[in-house]
Amino acid sequence: MPTRLVEVRQRVLKHNDVVARALRARFQAAGVYVVSLESSPGSGKTAFLGEVLSAFRVRYRVAALVGDLATDNDARRLAQSQVPVRQITTGTVCHLEAEMVESALQGWDLAGLDFLFIENVGNLVCPASYDLGEDLRLVLFSVTEGEDKPLKYPTIFNTADVALLTKMDLAAAVGFDGAAAHRNIQAVRPGMQVWEVSARSGEGMEQWLRFLEGQFAAARRDGESTPSRTS
Repeated sequence: MPTRLVEVRQRVLKHNDVVARALRARFQAAGVYVVSLESSPGSGKTAFLGEVLSAFRVRYRVAALVGDLATDNDARRLAQSQVPVRQITTGTVCHLEAEMVESALQGWDLAGLDFLFIENVGNLVCPASYDLGEDLRLVLFSVTEGEDKPLKYPTIFNTADVALLTKMDLAAAVGFDGAAAHRNIQAVRPGMQVWEVSARSGEGMEQWLRFLEGQFAAARRDGESTPSRTS
């Protein structure tokens, strides 16, 4: 039975990778920059994303996909930022898959977007294995979760591009050891960029948004210099 489970898992991941590669090519051809967010439940991921959408919508064309096991609560919250939002309800599946993203995009003109944000299901295990065709993958954990998250869940930090420490406005109240958190991240993923932010107080948000704009601009420059984009 264990051998059979491994074989099935390999086939599932292989199929996901094929769909993700097609999605990535589609995103690049449309010129849309795709950012995915992964975290455990309660990390402040939706509040953080809501602030990003509200800030960017005045100068960029932005949209979001939101994954959850049930309800459209997060999608309705994000829709308050006045950008297009679609819910992906996974039922019993603890992560988003590339095929789910592909289905959710039906009818959307990707060429009419600058940024697409994909909020994954709250989980620090399963999402790590599934490529969604994104340009930038974020892993978030809050000061209320403790400093040892990277040591407990190293795979998701190794598959992400950037780490964000959220709810920094609560750091002093909960006795969060920021230095230890940074050491643990670097122990798992040496050289990983880390940002400290608070959606409530705004701490670190302006710097983070500038970084994201820089990534977007660099991707646009690279795309414009790639012959396949104009072929």
